[in-house]
Amino acid sequence: MKNCCLINTKLPFVNDLKTIIIDENQHIIDITDHQDLSDQNVIDLQGDYLSLGGVDLQINGGLGLAFPDLDQRSLSKLTEICQYLWSVGVDEFLPAIVTTSLDKIRQSINIIREFQEQKQPNKSARIRGIHLEGPCLNPAKKGAHPAPFLLPLNLENIKKIIGENEDLIKIITLAPELDPQGEVIPYLVKKGIIVSLGHSLATAEEAKRAFEKGATMVTHAFNAMPSLHHREPGLLGEAVTREGVYCGLIADGQHVAPTMLKLVLQASRYGQGIFVVSDALAPMGLTDGVYPWDERQITVKNGTATLPDGTLSGTTLPLLQGAQNLFDWGICTVDQAIDLVTDAPRRALGLATFQVGNGGGFVRWSVKNNQLTWQRMDN
Repeated sequence: MKNCCLINTKLPFVNDLKTIIIDENQHIIDITDHQDLSDQNVIDLQGDYLSLGGVDLQINGGLGLAFPDLDQRSLSKLTEICQYLWSVGVDEFLPAIVTTSLDKIRQSINIIREFQEQKQPNKSARIRGIHLEGPCLNPAKKGAHPAPFLLPLNLENIKKIIGENEDLIKIITLAPELDPQGEVIPYLVKKGIIVSLGHSLATAEEAKRAFEKGATMVTHAFNAMPSLHHREPGLLGEAVTREGVYCGLIADGQHVAPTMLKLVLQASRYGQGIFVVSDALAPMGLTDGVYPWDERQITVKNGTATLPDGTLSGTTLPLLQGAQNLFDWGICTVDQAIDLVTDAPRRALGLATFQVGNGGGFVRWSVKNNQLTWQRMDN
């Protein structure tokens, strides 16, 4: 798709159909009400929606490769993963390195840095940076994270974990109640790293202090944290009602029941502080079955992964499936569902959304038989 004009285009939360002019580098050069079709390759979207591709801020691996296990042999597989993610509608993503040894964390970071320095093929999702999910998490809410590698939350450990990689690390998930002195969050914010609260037993008051010190995100809301309670709203209650805080949601229907997804989306005014993540594990892109995961095994059934004791450990469903689910379940409008996987995560990272000058990849969305479907515009 080069130097083209997309007419009769629906944009999320825009009433009138628009004409979108896209240059040969896949960037938006105009959004207009007019249809000047001279010297243009014209595509009629017939009222279908157009968006940028998705941005996945929490993805643990794919095609059999877990991001905490990266080594030199992983470079070609990373290329395959990026191409696969592009094919399922993702423009950019943050590889999540979950709790493991410091040596493995450093090795994975180094491999991702080396990978980013290489030229990648067209139609490949871009690695925007890294999401460190741990290892400074509350042991009581560790979920599937291996207990032997959890670390106390203090400046000394944070400096060891980050090293000289603050330019590459975009998000770090931590349990704020483990740092009663409150030194870590301001340190990370000063380094330009987004602090996300998760795997935590933080009370509403502890969460409030963390947000006041600069935390701006919550990792997989509802999961690995206390439930909402009418007398103790906890971390989640404080986050959802606080302006400027973004909560990630897993929309597979298993990690969070659809009714609770609807509740939190309504409470947050649908997308004002909410985005969807896949939380996809290494078997993403493979069939259901039993797969190795660190020193353990996970069972994948219908896209949901569990440990042998039944602990939820993630999904294998691609990001855009979350948008389809939310629409198909009657929880979101088309506009809202698309926004939650495309522009909302971009806002959470401070990136440009669908506007003149931005681009990279485009997705066409339509509703057929009351189901939301999509396709890459450049396929």
